[in-house]
Amino acid sequence: NAFTTDGIYVIENKDSLQAWMIAKQPIEGDETVQNYVIVGLQLDDEFASQMQEQTGLEHIIWINGEPTATSFSQGTAPLSAISPRTDIHPSHENSTERKFKQDGLPYYAASFPLDETNAVSEVVLNVAGITATQNRLFWISLISILAVATLVSIFGISLTRQISNPLVHLSNSAARFSKGDLDSAVDQQVRVREVAEVARALENARVDLLETLTHLEHEKAWVNHLLESIVEGIVTLDDHGNISYFSKGAERITGWSHADVIGSSYEEVFRIADSQQPISELVPAPGKKRKMTIELADGHFATLSFTGAHLAPAEAGDAQVVLVFRDVSEEETIRRIMGQFLANIAHEFRTPLSALEASIELLIDQASDLSEAELQELLSSIHLGALGLQTLVDNLLEGASIEAGRFHVSPRHADLGKIIAEAAQTMQPLLDKYDQHLVVEIPTPIPIVYADSRRIVQVLINLLSNAIKFGSPGFSIDIDVIEIRDWAKIMVTDRGPGIPHEQKDLVFRRFTYSGSPDTNAKAGVGLGLSVVKAIIEGHGGQIGVDDRPGGGSIFWFTIPLVDEK
Repeated sequence: NAFTTDGIYVIENKDSLQAWMIAKQPIEGDETVQNYVIVGLQLDDEFASQMQEQTGLEHIIWINGEPTATSFSQGTAPLSAISPRTDIHPSHENSTERKFKQDGLPYYAASFPLDETNAVSEVVLNVAGITATQNRLFWISLISILAVATLVSIFGISLTRQISNPLVHLSNSAARFSKGDLDSAVDQQVRVREVAEVARALENARVDLLETLTHLEHEKAWVNHLLESIVEGIVTLDDHGNISYFSKGAERITGWSHADVIGSSYEEVFRIADSQQPISELVPAPGKKRKMTIELADGHFATLSFTGAHLAPAEAGDAQVVLVFRDVSEEETIRRIMGQFLANIAHEFRTPLSALEASIELLIDQASDLSEAELQELLSSIHLGALGLQTLVDNLLEGASIEAGRFHVSPRHADLGKIIAEAAQTMQPLLDKYDQHLVVEIPTPIPIVYADSRRIVQVLINLLSNAIKFGSPGFSIDIDVIEIRDWAKIMVTDRGPGIPHEQKDLVFRRFTYSGSPDTNAKAGVGLGLSVVKAIIEGHGGQIGVDDRPGGGSIFWFTIPLVDEK
């Protein structure tokens, strides 16, 4: 009666525990007595081996944590080799899993209770192959990863070189650009698209920059040429008043070279003559002008007209001072001479006009009471006054036409003797007034010249007028003519004080007054000899002045002869 139901039963022997699978079946017969057929199968090693054969899995039967049957007993691991377990109990409702090693082999096991007994069945899977496969897969994966990493590294190195080498070339190109080398083109044969785009952009920038720099160099060369061509001097000053730019015009005017003055104070370069006042106190305001007499590099002095300005580019912090100046010494001289000219011309007009006025009033008031000699003297005075005015007016008109560029001569065949005679006749009253006489020597036959008779007479009148003015009473004035090849040379010789050597190159300029400082003769307007020079040069001739042996001057000029052959 111990086996009441079918199921698993644990039977205790004195030496061990056994697990049995029991099946109970009643036998039909006497109804008063119930008989049964009981069939039992011991769950031993053989049973486990059969299960192993059928399932391919190892089996272990546990009772109270002790192994009672195993399929391992057929192999290398007998039951006695299996260690007891304390972590397994039939009260566990769910299966439990574990991993363990037996005889060095790895196993994976899952256990579950057998009915409500203390027996637990454990199914064991030999995972040695799986582990080997896992290890093999691990190594395969590791090797694959290493291989991929190697390939990636090789690819990365190759790609890095493909990128880095062009970038190195681009960096070298940029370095050359920074040093001003814009002639070398940027290599654009790059397989990396992004780097190729950078190379194309850098090459375009190089071309644009080269064009810009070329244009700027042309502009700079043009500006430098313009600055060198400007006759005015241009000087720029920094914040400390030192010269930072000195133009070619400034070099020409002052005599200082660019190398000598750069970095120097402009007060040391521009020293005001006869004054201790620094130029910094006299620099004109922007847009204003001021004239100052400055000592030049050679010790001479010049009058310079300064204009101040401020140079302030948008990116500059402090504005630089710019001084523009030009040499107005000649203008100042002309202005002074013009003042003298106006004063002299007023005097030249006033003197004959006063004499004319006095003579005419005397004739009007006392003509009937005057003797013939007195009347002749008054008429001679009137004639000389009119002659002086006519000469002065002629010189003024000729000077104006020369200045306006309208001066010209009309040469034709003329008798030189008649020209000299006309001039002598015109000047005879003046010769008589100053007790002088004229001596003329002219070769025979009398030369025929190719000249403007009226203007050559004007030349002789101007020369004779000066000779009479600076000559001494009682002495003669000579007119000598000689022929030199195709030219007639006419010489007017006086016995006056002569022309100082340093003035000989100046006497034929406008507003320059001939004569010695020791003479008492009155100065003229300074136009006669400049008109004489223009007339002679208009004929293609030459004019000059020499010293006369024994004192006096020889004014000479040449005019072309007519070839009568």
